[in-house]
Amino acid sequence: MNTESLERRTMNRRVTVIGGGAAGMMAAITAAENGASVTLLEPNERLGKKLNITGKGRCNVTNNAGCEELLAHVVRNGRFLYSAFSRFDGRDTMAFFESLGVPLKTERGNRVFPVSDRSFDVSAALERRLRALRVQWKSDRASALTLDESGAVCAVVGERGKYPSDAVILATGGVSYPATGSTGDGYRIAKSVGHTLIPPVGSLVPLTSDDPCCPAMQGLALKNVRVSVYNQKGKEIWQDFGEMLFTHFGLSGPLILSASAQMREFDKNRYVVRIDLKPALDEKKLEARLLRDIEERKNQNFSSLAAGLVPSSMVPVLVERCGVSGEKKVNTLTREERRRLETLLKCFEISVTGARPVEEAIVTSGGIKTGEINPTTMESKIVKGLYFAGEILDADACTGGFNLQIAWATGRAAGAAAAQTAPAENNQRKDSSAT
Repeated sequence: MNTESLERRTMNRRVTVIGGGAAGMMAAITAAENGASVTLLEPNERLGKKLNITGKGRCNVTNNAGCEELLAHVVRNGRFLYSAFSRFDGRDTMAFFESLGVPLKTERGNRVFPVSDRSFDVSAALERRLRALRVQWKSDRASALTLDESGAVCAVVGERGKYPSDAVILATGGVSYPATGSTGDGYRIAKSVGHTLIPPVGSLVPLTSDDPCCPAMQGLALKNVRVSVYNQKGKEIWQDFGEMLFTHFGLSGPLILSASAQMREFDKNRYVVRIDLKPALDEKKLEARLLRDIEERKNQNFSSLAAGLVPSSMVPVLVERCGVSGEKKVNTLTREERRRLETLLKCFEISVTGARPVEEAIVTSGGIKTGEINPTTMESKIVKGLYFAGEILDADACTGGFNLQIAWATGRAAGAAAAQTAPAENNQRKDSSAT
């Protein structure tokens, strides 16, 4: 085959990407870079609406890590992502964005942000690249797929038109942050052509508790604490150091959001969060600290002693849990009462009853079953020419840029593979099937 014929076939490959978020934009860019004629369907008034609010508007673009470290932070279906990560890891993502003119910086935990701390710089760079590659953005909402007589995808049906396609990439996200357009459209489309949906639930989501201490301390942010999560068997399943927040419904903040990724099926499992309020002090050092404080405050009451150890809004709760009158003089504390205080400072327990609704989650856990998808190409094993990318997949990770990296890597894989689909000689047959 001569070069001119090959170029004609390549340019005639029509790829339709459904969803203009992180994964969808990456997939569209990659398909176009590989010579496909790309149409991007996104009903929002602008692309990357959810991307623009990530990282509190700063956009934690990725994690400065290689394949193995990325996989270590994936909570569900890490093995499925091995191929995608091995070909496009966090450092590849960094190089990609810097090539688009977005300077990046690496912060604590290898979290990567734009130097400007502006998520709009990331989405704007992607939009510029889409325009440069002549990707057509259609403000339309996809509602269905059309299959040809062989069962391969041949068109996308939207609310405003039909889009003949040699390949379709579903990158519609999950159901978290529905105001950004993540309303589950992709789930319905995938199910309609035979795919299995793992019921979506929230991940990286605040936790609920029936412990009255939570509303009593509503608004209290704890910094530099260690949080551990234990299951009903008393086994520690997760722990980390950082910040958390008490709310009227339970617990929130960075540590709690990360912890939630490890917690599943609250109707079957029970979890306890243990807070080490003094992680810099081991038991011996804490005991010495308390004995010193007691000596210095021996003529004060117990509440005053507690106020020197924890934030003021926590004092009444700590006093109550100790079972000691707040008016009791410090110099009359028994050894047992002091031990109870020491224990609470190192192990302040909160029982968890569940998670907040998925609409309040940062990411969706669950989605299209990965066993029905080729992990190398992201192509459906059920419908030829149908690909998946991003949060629509049943794969999620911890905080730190790992979930966006899933979007970039799977978008890259899907876009590259989709651009290599059906040759031009099949277009006429597909066009007739799509009418």
